Amino acid sequence: MTVQKAPDTAALTEQFPLIKDLQALKELSWFNPAATATIATDGLARVGLTDAAIQDAADRLKRFAPYLAEVFPDAARTYGILESPLVGVPVLQATLNQPGQLWAKLDSHLPISGSIKARGGIYEVLAHAEKIALEAGLITIDSDYRELNSEQAREMFSQYKVAVGSTGNLGLSIGIMSATLGFQASVHMSADARQWKKDKLREHGVNVVEYDSDYSVAVAEGRAEAEGDPTTHFVDDENSVTLFLGYAVAGARFAGQLATYDIRPTVERPLFVYLPCGVGGGPGGVAFGLKAALGDAVRCIFAEPTHSPAMLLGVHTGLHDRVSVQDFGIDNLTAADGLAVGRPSGFVGSRMELLLDGFFTIDDDNLYRLISLLDETEGLRIEPSAAAGLTGPARVAQDPEYLASLDLDADSLAECAHVAWITGGSMVPEAEMDTYLEKGKSLR
Repeated sequence: MTVQKAPDTAALTEQFPLIKDLQALKELSWFNPAATATIATDGLARVGLTDAAIQDAADRLKRFAPYLAEVFPDAARTYGILESPLVGVPVLQATLNQPGQLWAKLDSHLPISGSIKARGGIYEVLAHAEKIALEAGLITIDSDYRELNSEQAREMFSQYKVAVGSTGNLGLSIGIMSATLGFQASVHMSADARQWKKDKLREHGVNVVEYDSDYSVAVAEGRAEAEGDPTTHFVDDENSVTLFLGYAVAGARFAGQLATYDIRPTVERPLFVYLPCGVGGGPGGVAFGLKAALGDAVRCIFAEPTHSPAMLLGVHTGLHDRVSVQDFGIDNLTAADGLAVGRPSGFVGSRMELLLDGFFTIDDDNLYRLISLLDETEGLRIEPSAAAGLTGPARVAQDPEYLASLDLDADSLAECAHVAWITGGSMVPEAEMDTYLEKGKSLR
């Protein structure tokens, strides 16, 4: 195991004064000059993945669609295609006095696990299962994959293990999918993970291993379980290309969805998409898919809690996964459990930095306020982490330098569409959701 060298925090703080504001837990925005100075094609080339790779992932998901529709009742409504609604939130937008046209992309309502993690997590398990089943001769590429819903298939998969470290939603997606196929599933979960998520996993027969420490420890222990065991597949949210491609499939689908609402972004009047960010795998993959589909007609911005600004810190300093928020005394303790990550993905940060326009941080209390407002104004219930992107339009409007880099001003920004990617929440138990909402109301 490689020991991470501690960074020179004093020198970094002097070199990057923004770090002092991060340490003070201030809400702030930082727009990435490298991204706005680079065309999308150059940024995509750095990622090192092609449109063909995204299409291969999309084709694999289509092959599994009949199986998913058969084994998951909530997936049957979309014929086994894991996709979410896009809805306007005009009342919330007016309440927040934000520019442009605000939409919510409800990955909170994705089938099976009710979060963005269903895209990548379920895809990686399916890709692993397909490889095993093809090699065993149980199916061919042309088979009806409903054949995998059989005792024979479950018996075969039961000889293999799947492990993952998670703050909650990724573990939920991977655990449920793995157990349904028949794999022996272990989810290593940090203290930040909600109890109901652990309970739901155990209901599906998943082995949940709990740690008092944070996400990085859970990941390390999950990885350790897999090392030296050829029957164990470790799902690595920090570095997995397969996981990343599962998220990327969202891009082409979303472009088609926009067209049905007559949202047609251009380079001159781009679409702004705000994605809550934890370790970065989910939002990074989605952003990659969006940029591959829409190029410079879409601008992607990540939102993080003030207590866990890991990706912002990594990209801003250029150190990526060689630096953590804890190095600077930031505690990584946040109500946004899905975003409670101290050290970002090096893969996403280094490969994607030319495609990410910027980052902003948001205070926990404001997350609670936003979810209560969204419930009251639009009747949508989401978890705190999923609300992180909802103030994105205001953050963009408040930065004239960034707008100028895109040849926009306040008037032209008002002509743009804005999408807050809502990453989870539909599966939160009603009693817990009520607690969130009451807290949000009390803070307003």
